[in-house]
Amino acid sequence: MSASNTHQTGSPRWLWAVVIIAGVFAVYANSISAPFLFDDGPAIAHNPTIRSLWPLWGPLNPPATGAGVTGRPVVNLTLAVNYAVGGLDVNGYRATNIALHALTALILLGLLRRTLRCVPSLADRAEMGAGLAALLWAVHPLLTESVVCVVQRNEVLGGLFYLLTLYAFTRTTDGGARAVTWQIIAVAACLLGVASKEIVATAPLMVLLYDRTFVAGSFAAAWRPRKGFYLALASTWLVLAWLMAGNHQRGSTVGFGLGMSSWEYLLTQCRALMVYLQLALWPHPLIVDYGSEVGRFGDVWWRGLVIVASLIVTVWALWRRPIWGFAGAWFFVILAPSSSIVPLTTQTIAEHRMYLPLIAIIAVMLAALHRIAGRRTVVAGSLIAATLAVVTVQRNADYGSALALWSQTVAGAPTNARAHLNFGEALFQQENYAAAAAAFETALRLKPTYAEAHYNLGLTQVQLGQREPGIGHFEAAVRLEPDYAVAHNDLGIALAQSGRIDAAQAHFETALQLRPDFAGAQYNLGNLLLRTERPAKAVPHYETALKLNPGSAEYHSNLAVALMQTGRRTEAVAHYETAVNLTPSSPDLQLSLALALAANGRLSDAIPHAREALRLRPDFSAARDYLSAMESDLNRMTEPKP
Repeated sequence: MSASNTHQTGSPRWLWAVVIIAGVFAVYANSISAPFLFDDGPAIAHNPTIRSLWPLWGPLNPPATGAGVTGRPVVNLTLAVNYAVGGLDVNGYRATNIALHALTALILLGLLRRTLRCVPSLADRAEMGAGLAALLWAVHPLLTESVVCVVQRNEVLGGLFYLLTLYAFTRTTDGGARAVTWQIIAVAACLLGVASKEIVATAPLMVLLYDRTFVAGSFAAAWRPRKGFYLALASTWLVLAWLMAGNHQRGSTVGFGLGMSSWEYLLTQCRALMVYLQLALWPHPLIVDYGSEVGRFGDVWWRGLVIVASLIVTVWALWRRPIWGFAGAWFFVILAPSSSIVPLTTQTIAEHRMYLPLIAIIAVMLAALHRIAGRRTVVAGSLIAATLAVVTVQRNADYGSALALWSQTVAGAPTNARAHLNFGEALFQQENYAAAAAAFETALRLKPTYAEAHYNLGLTQVQLGQREPGIGHFEAAVRLEPDYAVAHNDLGIALAQSGRIDAAQAHFETALQLRPDFAGAQYNLGNLLLRTERPAKAVPHYETALKLNPGSAEYHSNLAVALMQTGRRTEAVAHYETAVNLTPSSPDLQLSLALALAANGRLSDAIPHAREALRLRPDFSAARDYLSAMESDLNRMTEPKP
């Protein structure tokens, strides 16, 4: 039966769309200004490929260290658009995520509406069933991570293009001249989907199964008239293979040979699937990071039996109860890329993976509710939706600050070392160094080889005045991860402060070998060379640092010092002037510019800056003395000779 052969009367078709859009924006309104969190850092704040939209190859070639954008060029391109519009203003990124989620919910509404019209026993309830199911899905708290964490835009875009592929297919079954157009849209959506999220590789299989279940009635009847279309859909796998070949196992976090066996990961997924099912029905507690623990057979065997039994029932239902079988297949097939035997070593359980599979659970639960409540299903379903919406708003409050999110996460996942690390970083940002050190120490107890925890504990101990223990943790970090450029840089700073100049210089140089574009390491090496009376060697490092970060008054000022010491006074004045323009309220910079101008014989230009330094800091005795000397010199020079 064609997806549009049956129509119904009742409420206007646009009413549910309005309710869903309003619901999405209402429940996520309190999350729009939440800070960047978790993997948003490498994907956005530290992602150089989103800094320019042109040439397009730049944003379409995300870095291997981009976390959620690695191997996903469409996602990276949308982030580049956000950056072009608003820089690193988080509001624009979050508003885009919310809008994309609302659009995905509308596509789901259209898909469910057309699907239910294909089932004679459900056709008269298609509008109500589709609207209520799409609303329940759109406001469900289990989706908060996908919507609120900006980098999880890959999940939202993947879901959007997945559903659009299916929806476009349903339009092809209407026949007519536009059928080919809709086939092209379906293939294009599938192509954009695999470039957004790897799970969209399962879309061609689900379209074929949808065709057999709701349209053609058999696989043969589905394949014969549309085999060219299915081959076109399958051709998107070639694009996915090319993207995966170039993403270096997603930064060495996905694939075989990364320290986790397929069997260990499969056991972990037995627990994961049960967690997902529980959270779909009772969304508490929600945890943004479950860590990378692996399952043990003795702990998960009964869960494995439940999953195996569910798979057997799904296979049986595909043949004997196709509609129910399709719901089961939707859940298992979409989760298969992330919940099977291919290890995802950094996150063995992740709530965002339920973005699309949740649809099947909601559909089954809504069908069960209809059997119980009958005509009161809309009232009962609306009450459930309102309850879910309240929980979603409450959950979004956890994302309001990194400290709130990670304190909640360590409470829910106390054995997750990474959660304690992030909790410590949030405490560090609040300058609660003692509590931060305790969090990092906990992370190291859970994972002694955790280089990032060693590094952060080193930073914290330096802040607490415990420089030597801090150096020890920096050294442990670079020993565990020799390519840890940031740790080399901070180890260099601590060694320089301890007077170990040669060792400090070696670590700065190592950091720059690893990352030549590391502005901080260039600047710190310049400082070391300047401090040890090698200003000529310091100058090129300061100049490189300024090319990478031209808006730093400190960089301009220190380059000016080095230039003054090498006799390049005119150039030094120019950099002091830039530094003062960038930070006009600094009395030290005002006085430094005054002295540089005076050294160049420009006393009349120097005096106003010395006066400004004294105005900014009335007790600035050096400024007072230099100003007095400059005014005396200027008066002596301008006095008429007898």
